[in-house]
Amino acid sequence: MPGSSFGQAFRVTTAGESHGPGNVVIVDGCPPGLALSEEDLRPDLARRKPGQSVLTTQRMESDEPEILSGVYEGRTTGTPIAILVRNTDQRSKDYASIAEVYRPGHADYTYDAKYGFRDPRGGGRSSARETVARVAAGAIAKKLIHEAFGGRVIAYVKQVGDVVAKIDDPASVTLAQVETLPDGSPNLVRCPDPDAAARMVSLIDEVRRDLDSIGGVSEIVATNVPAGLGEPVFDKLRADLGKALFSLPAVLGVEFGSGFASARMRGSAHNDVFLAAARETSPPDVPTLRTASNRHGGMLGGISSGMPIVMRAAIKPTSSLAREQDTADVHGRAATLRTKGRHDPCLLPRFPPIGEAMVAIVLADHWLRWTGSRRVSSST
Repeated sequence: MPGSSFGQAFRVTTAGESHGPGNVVIVDGCPPGLALSEEDLRPDLARRKPGQSVLTTQRMESDEPEILSGVYEGRTTGTPIAILVRNTDQRSKDYASIAEVYRPGHADYTYDAKYGFRDPRGGGRSSARETVARVAAGAIAKKLIHEAFGGRVIAYVKQVGDVVAKIDDPASVTLAQVETLPDGSPNLVRCPDPDAAARMVSLIDEVRRDLDSIGGVSEIVATNVPAGLGEPVFDKLRADLGKALFSLPAVLGVEFGSGFASARMRGSAHNDVFLAAARETSPPDVPTLRTASNRHGGMLGGISSGMPIVMRAAIKPTSSLAREQDTADVHGRAATLRTKGRHDPCLLPRFPPIGEAMVAIVLADHWLRWTGSRRVSSST
């Protein structure tokens, strides 16, 4: 199965299935000298892991990372970094009854159509369990871009069903607002608008009790990204970010800046006006400029503009439902299906660290492609 690697200068390769022994990621291209330990990986893995609340799947995984190579005395060596996250709470028997039945909304049929053989346990390679490896790689990418240029990537839940959060300034949202409510309790849905978050929680709980699921939108914001990242034709920064997000399970739509709303606007209203600035030059002979607004979402001509990069991913409702659905089996006969096992009634609460990981990987890749691989100074 090709297509398990992503990136050029900062290249990520994943391996593993939902119900196999574990998931592995190999990160190739990380410069030497970056301080790195398992402790750097744990926070985002904990944000992604299952069993966090009644709003998520009750599969219980510790998601403890093991760094197998590429680090010596607490710093990266410049060689490939291998990370293993073991699976410990598989219940493969939950899938025995559906091995010959195609689940609506899943990749069962398309995998059979392509390969003629598949692992039916939890979707095998097509399971979102695979994203645990991406989040581990993303934690490295986040640390790299932060030390290289102060980059920060924050994702949060903007919408669940018809409940939409009011976010006046996406670039000002903090991780604390995403993870914690004003009263100090955990933000179960990871929405920085407390009023909308409460309504989202109620809606998700309602569909859960109805044996159904619900979709939504996550907004992802990258700040402190310097102007100049991205290639202007096929490898546009926007194109690579779009591919990164579309490679995630359940993502059915991606937009940047004003997105689809731009289709209803005139150019005179949509253009972001440049503001005059002191002639601080980086790169040489180019003034550091900003725009009065950010409808372009931080990218122009496929290259970062220095403004916050703002994007949104539409996430479909979870396909696995405990209610009965009509379908067909591997012999082409009509069948019915009631999915057993443990599944998220809404994928949005666990999506932010996954979306952040893929965006950080793209930014790390384009930063290294722009500057070349070099030793990361601990004083950067």
